[in-house]
Amino acid sequence: MAPQTGPSPLLIACALGIEHLALRTGDRGGAGGPVTVLRTGMGPKAAERSVARVLADPALGAAAVLATGFCAGLAPGMHPGDLVVAEETRDPRSTVACVATERLVKELARAVPGRTVHTGPLTGSDHVVRGPERADLLATGAIAVDMESAATLLSAVRTGARPVAAVRVVVDAPEHELVRIGTVRGGISAFRVLRSVLPAFFEWHRSLLLPRR
Repeated sequence: MAPQTGPSPLLIACALGIEHLALRTGDRGGAGGPVTVLRTGMGPKAAERSVARVLADPALGAAAVLATGFCAGLAPGMHPGDLVVAEETRDPRSTVACVATERLVKELARAVPGRTVHTGPLTGSDHVVRGPERADLLATGAIAVDMESAATLLSAVRTGARPVAAVRVVVDAPEHELVRIGTVRGGISAFRVLRSVLPAFFEWHRSLLLPRR
């Protein structure tokens, strides 16, 4: 991707009100360009519609897009508050490759020291995944699942070539399953982590503007 000369916009998309609250109350300093935090609503259809609508604005036409929020971990040993950096997002329609994931891993380790960062495929679902279905998804090679990331990134790249990424915070896992993925009490650790990740997102975004060697 060619270097950009002006401030580059960044669109950060999440689904839930609690995710949006975490991002709005996090550290917003250090952004390399205009930042829009979009609450899409829950589910892949809502995410796809919302992202397409926002990216139709010429001011965001060249925006980098990062999907974030909570997810369900699929692998044994995952814990609430762990981070997932997607190498790619998957759903039945497509696979979308993520950009500069190594930089995200590095910056997240700096922003949230001591938290485990997992990397691998992030799969999409149209419902909250529980119980034995986790094992079925893990068998496909995915390490985590959520309802919006795949739809968000697919919608983003359909509107034009742009850098995309997905970073999710594990809110439940095989040994730590919640009754409902939006439960505040059970997900308090994940909420605190999500509040802390914006500096890493901004550094990832800034790195996209550097000339490639």
